[in-house]
Amino acid sequence: MSEAIRIAMWSGPRNISTAMMRSFGARQDCAVSDEPFYGAFLKASGEAHPMAAETIADMDCDWHSVTKTQSGPVPGGKPVWYQKHMPHHMTGPVSISDFPDHRHAFLIRAPERVVASYRAKNELREPEMLGFARLRSYFEAERERSGRTPPVVDSDDILRDPAGVLSKLCEALGIRWDPAMLAWEKGPHPEDGIWGVHWYDKVNASTGFGDPPGPLPELDGVYRDVAEACRSDYEALKAHAIRN
Repeated sequence: MSEAIRIAMWSGPRNISTAMMRSFGARQDCAVSDEPFYGAFLKASGEAHPMAAETIADMDCDWHSVTKTQSGPVPGGKPVWYQKHMPHHMTGPVSISDFPDHRHAFLIRAPERVVASYRAKNELREPEMLGFARLRSYFEAERERSGRTPPVVDSDDILRDPAGVLSKLCEALGIRWDPAMLAWEKGPHPEDGIWGVHWYDKVNASTGFGDPPGPLPELDGVYRDVAEACRSDYEALKAHAIRN
């Protein structure tokens, strides 16, 4: 039997990352996991996120233990394991370099869209909370380690052409394209983190990817400043984005 394929998809918050987890979870050959380092991040940082105490109580909060689990047996014995990771959670003693056998990919979204979505759900104080800089550094570290450019997908491109962009992503990851990735069951899913009741209202109401994106939202004050601070990292990653 061939070795399982473990996919680490790195993205900031509010990047359609849960919809992507739903998409991969719709494949019969794929297990998914939802932000496995979130509990460790909350415990170590003391960030007052919604449902922080409940999340810490529910999760393994040991950085090294979580790392071992994500590199261990695949849930359900599936041949593919899609892992939804947030680089801004990685404030402890482990990083992308601790996953040398994973196939890494990067999901990005225009900073204006991320800021507008995030501020509706949580306090936004600084650019680091959105993870753009670490996402770029992880991309560059993986490109240097592997000697090749890891796949990048932009949320806007996925929403404009889900089948086209996702089929190319699958090709880049070395897995077959499965049209089942375009639809999923409405409502919460068993693999969701318990924080989903606060964060996942839109994706829980969906059965597929949403409408193509409209114009970028207008921001002002500190929100505009945060988006602008993330721009250079976003543009650097966008230059490598898969397009159909």
